[in-house]
Amino acid sequence: MSQEQLDEESPEEWTNWSGGISFEPDRVVKPERESELQSVVRHCAETGETVRVAGAGHSWTPVVETDGVVVSLENMTGVVSHDSEANEATIRGGTTLGEAGIELHERNLAMENLGDVTMQTVAGACGTGTHGTGAGFENLAGSLVGGRMVTGTGEIREFDAEDDPELLDAVRVSLGTLGIFTEIRLDLLRTYKLRRREYCARFEDFWDHLDDLIEENRNFDFYWYPRSDEVKLRLLNAPGGGTDDSELEYATLVEDETGWSHQVIPAHNEIGRKFEEMEYAVPREVAKECVLRARDRIRDRWRSDVGWRVLVRTVGADDSYLSTEYERETMTISCIQNAELEYWEYFEDMEPLFREYDGRPHWGKRHSLRAPELEELYPEWDRFQSFRRELDPEGVFTTDYVVELLGEVPNGGTAADAGKTEGEES
Repeated sequence: MSQEQLDEESPEEWTNWSGGISFEPDRVVKPERESELQSVVRHCAETGETVRVAGAGHSWTPVVETDGVVVSLENMTGVVSHDSEANEATIRGGTTLGEAGIELHERNLAMENLGDVTMQTVAGACGTGTHGTGAGFENLAGSLVGGRMVTGTGEIREFDAEDDPELLDAVRVSLGTLGIFTEIRLDLLRTYKLRRREYCARFEDFWDHLDDLIEENRNFDFYWYPRSDEVKLRLLNAPGGGTDDSELEYATLVEDETGWSHQVIPAHNEIGRKFEEMEYAVPREVAKECVLRARDRIRDRWRSDVGWRVLVRTVGADDSYLSTEYERETMTISCIQNAELEYWEYFEDMEPLFREYDGRPHWGKRHSLRAPELEELYPEWDRFQSFRRELDPEGVFTTDYVVELLGEVPNGGTAADAGKTEGEES
């Protein structure tokens, strides 16, 4: 990408999915090749501009926001290669989960697990620690076993589970602060079918069965509706597996379908209602108590104000340094509110409760924590920072919000600092 092309890119407003985050960067660039992306980053490193990479905009935090350059990888998509014997495939950084599901299926491959929606890019979903549900499954970043990225110096850095496992543990969940993924290699399964069943029940009728439902089903989660005090139970299993219908006499079946995993796991790809969300991951061993206390608080203080629901899921432990599931099995609790209604006072009241249980906030969802509090939640925080210093020494990927979230680049600076003249230094 030439200097002329960089200068000619016209500014445009960038807005996230819910409309809650909106800003106008200096430029939005859409490279078509890895070499063009390198040119963008190198140019910004030289001029002191910041660079943030945008996925599909399905996060609720201003992690992409910058007055510098936003990079969109929408022109860098698709499967690069696949290995049917190893059950692996390499895809380009801008590929969405939905696109990946279709293209992998054509090659008789599938991701091990997915979340409710597939509009996110695979790279963005990994980078923010996005997850589905199922006690036996890590978050989506757990399937990332290698790839290529453009670092803050504009260089290409390859990473691999065998050759550099520590780097992989750092980059899997890194919010685009270590590099911009151009290609990612995924550990996959052969294509498989699942049966999705959904039931409605009263909260008190189902609660004593929670542990059994988690253990007996491949994927299980539930929505709780504060105003009615009812729940929707969602069970996904290989056809013929999971909790038997006869054991669910306390619930009413409302949906039953079977299909390929990439079609059946996502439940809300066509969701029309925009919403805001806060999610905390709490240790599995204390999670049930936390859920009950959250239910009591919402019913006592917020029942008349909450227009939607609370989602509870389980996720397995992993080794990614900034994963909310780092070295512990978790239960995630999501407070969801219609985007057109007030939400922050509600979230602000619930957050201290989740923090009582050593909860870690989802990186892509609403929360108020900043670097001093977050550092206490992640045992490998300093190790992650050492990779920031190595891969982005001048803070090209570091915005004001990133500084609030992760701190300055250790022993480095920021791209904005690098662009100051001597007379501008404070």
